[in-house]
Amino acid sequence: MKKFGEIKLILKVYLLVLSIFTIFRGILFFVEIDRLDFANTELMTIIQAFVMGVRFDIVISGYILFFPALALFIANITTKKSSLSLIHKIVFYWIFILFSIGFMISAADIPYFGQFFSRFSIGAFEWIENLGFVVSMILQEPKYFAIMIPMVIIIVVFYIFLKRIFNSKELVPRPNIFVNIIISILFLGVMFIGVRGRVEHKSPIRVGTAYFSDNVFLNKLGLNPVFTLMRSYLDSKDSRNTKLELMDDAKAVSLVQKYLGISSDADYNSPIARQITPDSISANKPNIIVVIMESMSAAKMKRHGNPNNITPFLDSLSYESIYFDKIYSAGKHTFNGIFGTLFSYPAMYRRHPMKNIANYDGMSSILSKLGYSTTYFTTHDGQFDNVSGFLRANNFDNIISQKDYPSDKIMTTLGVTDDYLFEYSMPIIDELAESDKPFFVSFMTASDHGPYFIPEYFTPKEGHIKQQIVEYADWSLKQLIKRSSTKAWFDNTIFVFIADHGASMNANYDIALNYHHTPLIIYAPKLLPKQLVSKIGGQIDVFPTIMGLINQPYLNNTLGIDLLKEERPYIIINDDDKFGVLDNNYLLIYKGEKESPKMYSYVEKDRTNIYDSNRSKAKEMLDYGKANLQTYQYLLKSGGTKVE
Repeated sequence: MKKFGEIKLILKVYLLVLSIFTIFRGILFFVEIDRLDFANTELMTIIQAFVMGVRFDIVISGYILFFPALALFIANITTKKSSLSLIHKIVFYWIFILFSIGFMISAADIPYFGQFFSRFSIGAFEWIENLGFVVSMILQEPKYFAIMIPMVIIIVVFYIFLKRIFNSKELVPRPNIFVNIIISILFLGVMFIGVRGRVEHKSPIRVGTAYFSDNVFLNKLGLNPVFTLMRSYLDSKDSRNTKLELMDDAKAVSLVQKYLGISSDADYNSPIARQITPDSISANKPNIIVVIMESMSAAKMKRHGNPNNITPFLDSLSYESIYFDKIYSAGKHTFNGIFGTLFSYPAMYRRHPMKNIANYDGMSSILSKLGYSTTYFTTHDGQFDNVSGFLRANNFDNIISQKDYPSDKIMTTLGVTDDYLFEYSMPIIDELAESDKPFFVSFMTASDHGPYFIPEYFTPKEGHIKQQIVEYADWSLKQLIKRSSTKAWFDNTIFVFIADHGASMNANYDIALNYHHTPLIIYAPKLLPKQLVSKIGGQIDVFPTIMGLINQPYLNNTLGIDLLKEERPYIIINDDDKFGVLDNNYLLIYKGEKESPKMYSYVEKDRTNIYDSNRSKAKEMLDYGKANLQTYQYLLKSGGTKVE
């Protein structure tokens, strides 16, 4: 080959793939440009994010190119000219296939980031057991085609340019072998430094390296999604992440007992179980309807500052109800929302709490003991996320899902529309009401999740589909109350509205608070006076709070509390690879022992990390988060989630 031709070839490939990764980063930047406040963002900071991105792109490119480079260098020194073409062909397809996969990941990362405010990770494969469902959902969502088409074009262009690079070489006599070996070793050494991402001996490049500014979007922009996927996969295989070792079990349990005011000598197999006896037991057992609303962030409500008036019903209802304005979801996935609301336990990193059947003293089990019937409605396949099996194992009598609806009402992979869900439920609830039991009904809506479908009989005001679908979801909730209000059982029913999670709107921190901030509305005009409650709380407090409202004795074997009678110092929010701890003023973010925690005054939307100047407060918050998560794991291991 030409003198040092293999080095020139590898350098050209580097330049090509780095350019393509930068194109994907540019697409993400422009798709999410609304997240930037240009008035307070310097151009140099944006440039730094792209430069940081090149550093991470070099790492991934180095991983893929290191062995092809090594093979080419060895072949150039030791292989006969006649055999070089075969080796070049193998190297070509190695490079083309692996980088094409990398570009596919980069394309998938764009909608993933829009949904979760996080770069692509192993969390994207949580639903691998429901692959057909997920693929169908993607194929029905137009926005995915908007990125698939550029992806295909980019891969085709990549193939063409890569072919030209490999065809541009000329075979000539080898240069001095000794010189060739020295130069090849030096070049591989430089590549190795690129793979490490840093020259410092102590640590290679990490996700935290990308956090160079106080602008969380630009920090995340600098990451490479292939890197974050690999990193999250390796972390998921680390035994320290599959088994929590945040704190000694005994210390964690002792702290949680202190937080909950529990005597350590309670005679239960669970150290957090405590008998709750109201001052006066009510003879009336009101019906309970819990609506878990897909993606209904509090930030979508006018009450919380949204100027678009896309939730007029929820806004008006909140002023006629017991309204909790500082409530947060347990995690960032729908399964977290269902589990957190119905079973009152926090989310633990990427663990899926319902994939394996386990028994809990959750809302359904306790209400069953009190004589309630228990029914769960979902718009789509009940087997998705193993929800149906898990709920049946935990005392849900009836699961109504896609298989029960008329086929002509199935509009997308997500099943029926929200308003049809409520319409279909009415005769079933009527039948439940006619029995001699009070009823507990839980709904999981889905319309505010792609693929979006708005029925033709609803006309939204706003032009953007994401605002239109919120309007429709809000209108559907109004239909539920409108239909219910004509029923004899309405006056003796408590309605509870809470989101499964929110949306990553106006994110200021590494954990998008609007993804967790949810409205909590408890509405029963004939039973409960309207009230504003500004205590910090979470989904995990819904069940104990409802139990307090119906004035029935029960055993609370959860990490939730009755927010109308108790007060918690903090609430935990989970973000897959990290967790946050919140009080009324501060947010603490913990990413593991390898990174220092960060602390912010989120009420003031201040992006300054104040951890170092508030270490005592931060330690208290961190101990709270660690103790609760460690105690939850202890209960899982010991069988304490169900009191014997």
